Amino acid sequence: MKNRALLFFVVASTLLAGACAAPSMRYTHAGGALGSIAEEPQKGPVVRVLLAEKQRKATFKNTGRVYIYTQDRTQKFKLSHAGSFAVQALGAGKIQAGTLQSAQAVILEPASGSPLTFNGNSFTGRVRIVPDGNAFHIVEYAPLEEYLIGVLPYEMSHTWPTEALKAQAVAARTYTLKSMETTGKHYFDLYSDVRSQMYKGSGKKYPSVQKAVQATKGQILTYQNKLFYTYYHGNCGGATDSVTSWNPGSSAIKPLSGAKCGYDKHSKNYAWQMTVPRAKAEAYAASIGLAGKLKAVSVSRKTGTGRATNLTVKTAKGSKNVACGKFRAATGLKSCKINKISVRKKDVLFKGRGSGHGVGMCQDGAYGMAKDGKNYKQILKKYYPGAQLTPLKED
Repeated sequence: MKNRALLFFVVASTLLAGACAAPSMRYTHAGGALGSIAEEPQKGPVVRVLLAEKQRKATFKNTGRVYIYTQDRTQKFKLSHAGSFAVQALGAGKIQAGTLQSAQAVILEPASGSPLTFNGNSFTGRVRIVPDGNAFHIVEYAPLEEYLIGVLPYEMSHTWPTEALKAQAVAARTYTLKSMETTGKHYFDLYSDVRSQMYKGSGKKYPSVQKAVQATKGQILTYQNKLFYTYYHGNCGGATDSVTSWNPGSSAIKPLSGAKCGYDKHSKNYAWQMTVPRAKAEAYAASIGLAGKLKAVSVSRKTGTGRATNLTVKTAKGSKNVACGKFRAATGLKSCKINKISVRKKDVLFKGRGSGHGVGMCQDGAYGMAKDGKNYKQILKKYYPGAQLTPLKED
């Protein structure tokens, strides 16, 4: 994808940090949207979301009219009535969508109000089928605000207070644009899972989510006139941490420096205990070159809030110091804010607090603040200290 240009100019705006004026951001979408047969091209940012990769066959259900055409538009047809159709890889870089065969990308464009269903989820944007050898990738081109409608109910429950949902909308919008800024030449911008943000399409709409997205439309967070990754997580266990505690290679900036919470105690994830099968822990040890019976797992380094950054894994054949984040990813541990570890006969018992990486906005904390009468600006100010709430100007 071509780089997006970000142009800044000074306008009156809301400062989360409490100063005077904030920069407005203009986002120039450079060639991301595909031209439409049925309607004018979308204005504003269009997010390329990877729905599936390396597929050999896929089935789509169309709820109404859908246009199917090759990227260069030399081949095209439409399905006028609800039904289903298959996409399959033919090999050697060729694909077939319905009756259309092509060695180039094929676009599926649903008519307005007639979303496409794929893997049980409903999508309203244009879908691009990208051939790749003996397989293909499926990418949706979703207008930014529509994309957010498909993110919020899966990153934060649609039943949560409006102010919490509004804070999530701003955080997700900012994270999305920052990700698009650094995409480079890849054929997609974000994954549709936890590698980026959970996304299940905007075909299913919740009024609470629509209200939160519309109320914050075009609002993003910036720091020193720049976008930043507005990370968020489930529960911080009392306090968030600096981004460097989770990812040592990240730049330390004030909005991601950590903050006290105090609003997340209502959640079952605030304090927990869980077991990891001993076999899974030993498999991880073997993957880092430690064979033999697991002897111990201990915290070797932690932050001031009690979040482990490093663990020591010891087996009969030796010991190694590892990043807690890698251990958590391999074993399914809820978080690295660990209070106690006990290696037992069949499993390893962990006691701790929080869920997720602990950086940026605590979602349970946002819920607690909203229930306490705080608004979304106050929530964002707490979890991203020093950030500015900035209007996005679309070309």
